[in-house]
Amino acid sequence: MPHIEINIDKLEMAASKLRAISHPMRIAIIDLLADGNSMSVTEIYQALGIEQATASHHLNILKNKNVLLSKREGKKIFYMLRNMTLTEILECINRCNEN
Repeated sequence: MPHIEINIDKLEMAASKLRAISHPMRIAIIDLLADGNSMSVTEIYQALGIEQATASHHLNILKNKNVLLSKREGKKIFYMLRNMTLTEILECINRCNEN
C-alpha cells in the first residue's frame, strides 16, 4: 500500500471553510451569488429578508474565510464568490438529498 502524505494545514483550512459555509443563511448568500454576479449588502439583505446587521455578520464570516471577495464602489460594498467550486459542492449536497 502506498504511503499517503497528509497535509494537516490543508485539512484545517478545508474544515474551516466548510464550517464557514455550514450555516443556512451563509448557504443562502452563496446561492444568491452562484450566478457569478456581485451584489451589494443592501441587495443581499433585501433578497433574503433579513436585517442589514445580520447580513453583514454572515458576509464578514464568509469574507474572512476567503469564500467571498469584496469590492468597494463609493459608499457601497459589493460581494462576489471567490471560487465557483463552492456552488458545485452545494449542488452535490442538494443532489444527495433528493429522494
